[in-house]
Amino acid sequence: MPSIQASDKKPFYSLTKIWNPINFQGANRKKKYFEGWYFKNVSENRDHIWSIIPGISIVNNQNNHAFIQFINGKTAETFYVEFPLDEFVYSQENFSISIGKNNFSLQGFSLDIDDDTTGFKAKGKVRFQNIHPLGSTLLNPGIMGWYSFVPFMECNHGLVSMDHKLSGNLLINDQENNFAGGRGYSEKDWGHSMPSAWIWMQSNHFSQAQTSFMLSVAKIPWLHGSFTGFLCVILFGGKIHRFANYTGAKLKHILLKEDVVRVKIQDKHHIIIVEAKHADRGLLAAPLNGAMDRRIAESINATINVTITNYTGQIIFSETGNTAGLELVGNMDELPI
Repeated sequence: MPSIQASDKKPFYSLTKIWNPINFQGANRKKKYFEGWYFKNVSENRDHIWSIIPGISIVNNQNNHAFIQFINGKTAETFYVEFPLDEFVYSQENFSISIGKNNFSLQGFSLDIDDDTTGFKAKGKVRFQNIHPLGSTLLNPGIMGWYSFVPFMECNHGLVSMDHKLSGNLLINDQENNFAGGRGYSEKDWGHSMPSAWIWMQSNHFSQAQTSFMLSVAKIPWLHGSFTGFLCVILFGGKIHRFANYTGAKLKHILLKEDVVRVKIQDKHHIIIVEAKHADRGLLAAPLNGAMDRRIAESINATINVTITNYTGQIIFSETGNTAGLELVGNMDELPI
């Protein structure tokens, strides 16, 4: 089996990586494992919307590979480019990965792809500035809170940057994409499979600058059963606010009607109402027992309405985000309140 390469070594990396969830986590995994990072990039005029997903897929000595996946938010076209697994290289010091000639870090990414199999081509560099990471504490290593310490989770989630500025250009299939003055968002997942059913949405294109919203609701296998888990993160006013099972917040309502989903969340002080509407969707490859064999539909040009009030009805936040990511996957009946 081809080995995964580390570009540098850090003492006690295996023991400390849990507190750096954006870094590569799967160095010792040999089967049924995936790990991928999601970089959403929107140009200043919003004429160019590309999400780029580098990652690895490890099955069981069969079809193990690295990949870079692309979705065009304007056309819903998707592209999947495979690489030998031994072309995946990661840093133990910080978040930095390379797949062939392609590099990704907290400073940005560069692409150099001319794939004979698919005919897909991409070349250029995009730089990040003023990133907004979630941060890590001893008891809350990342967005999953204390669930980060549970060893048998089907899928783990991490936030890389809630919002950042973009610069640079990409030439994709001979089309120029200028991202100067644009905005980006990035997150990641790792484990052996994505959930059987989930809702995911994200936007950092609101009227208020440096505002970002992410919500994930999923069926979480737990011991001999399951529960509905959720993560909601909002960046506004210069602060990141978390609402999740582990913070004491409650998921009160999910309603799906045609292409619109409505979600209600409450904690001791806030009521959050979210309504998201699909746009054109592209099919992405998703993991099942490490293999990228599942197909899911994602919009990255959807709209999200978010309203936050207190219990007296005072509006704390009320905005509509566009160029939003939205996934409604599986049977929503598997997400009981």
